[in-house]
Amino acid sequence: MQLFALGINHHTAPLAVREQVAFQPERLPEALNDLMRAKLVREAAILSTCNRTELYCAGEHPGAAGEWLAEYHALPAEKISPYLYTFPQRDAVRHMFRVASGLDSMVLGEPQILGQMKQAERSAGEAGTLGTLLSKLFQRSFAVAKEVRSTTAIGANTVSMAAAAVHLSARIFESLNEQRILFIGAGEMIELCAAHFAGQQPRQISIANRTRERAEGLAARFSADTLSLDEVGSRLPHYDIVVSCTASPLPIIGLGMVESALKARRRRPMVMVDLAVPRDIEAEIGELDDVFLYTIDDLAQIVEAGLESRQASVVEAEAIIDASVDSFLHWVDARETVPTIRALRDSAERARRHELAHAQKLLARGDDPLAVLEALSLGLTNKLMHPPTNALNQVDGNERADLSRLIARIYHLHPGE
Repeated sequence: MQLFALGINHHTAPLAVREQVAFQPERLPEALNDLMRAKLVREAAILSTCNRTELYCAGEHPGAAGEWLAEYHALPAEKISPYLYTFPQRDAVRHMFRVASGLDSMVLGEPQILGQMKQAERSAGEAGTLGTLLSKLFQRSFAVAKEVRSTTAIGANTVSMAAAAVHLSARIFESLNEQRILFIGAGEMIELCAAHFAGQQPRQISIANRTRERAEGLAARFSADTLSLDEVGSRLPHYDIVVSCTASPLPIIGLGMVESALKARRRRPMVMVDLAVPRDIEAEIGELDDVFLYTIDDLAQIVEAGLESRQASVVEAEAIIDASVDSFLHWVDARETVPTIRALRDSAERARRHELAHAQKLLARGDDPLAVLEALSLGLTNKLMHPPTNALNQVDGNERADLSRLIARIYHLHPGE
């Protein structure tokens, strides 16, 4: 059984493709079980974020798993195959370590991906698709990410998506403390964005979410007010900046809704930041004259400023990852010897019990204890030495020389000295 990883990400596919293969969080258990029922893999986990959809698996059929990804989303295989990558075992391990450490992120060193990977592991565990091999790989990935972050400067001055959203908004408005901001959603990304925008002390912060209680809990942290998703359309003209990131499969803000809002605002500009995959805001809205619409792909344009200061740390991080890959694969290889080791120990244990039982009978008969101990040690020695000695006697030529060197290595022998 081999490990492999496959998927698409922001390096290989545009947003329009990525959003077609995204998994909604509530559908992950169903998807994982569907993959397992197809008997394509023996262990599986799915990571689905704004920037990537990846399958981490243990099995023998990576190609079939790629076909499953297209079929599950009702897409022709050729629709995603140009963007799909597949990593075999060593490359898969290295890829997961790099993803967890933030080296494969749109924003180098960003920490959010680690939390998303931990959620992917929890989802697979709850779905019952996480076996020993993948579980160990996830745990090792988390440990590598922690080491990279604590021993290098890869996370220093990280330009997060949230900070990028603030930066883009500041390009349009001279001062954000005069603006009213609407956040749609109440997940981790919105929480991060709200924290960044709140630092600019805007005039008003509002949070709209499908679950009112979740919105109120987040609003309490930032002295914000709340509204329901049904109210977004009527209240939209009130806001200068809209940041949306939900798990909705369909757009929440449509073209007609924004056109009406612009009329009510008398063409005052609006900044709209769509961090969702699939998108929350219809793409056509970006064509309106008074709307500045940014997607997560657009945010990549502003992360270059801090890239050089972090790039020097990549070499250190990659060295940590390479060493960790070797260590993990050594553990994987060692697992394959477990049945042999167990069988060897069982054989030795049977020999020990047999000689011990014989010695106990002699002692019960009244034989001299020293003679019994001598017989016990000789008997046990003969039984343990018989297999390698017999193997040497049954082969000849190069095979005997090879076996002789192997036995010398195993028993730390130095023949001829």
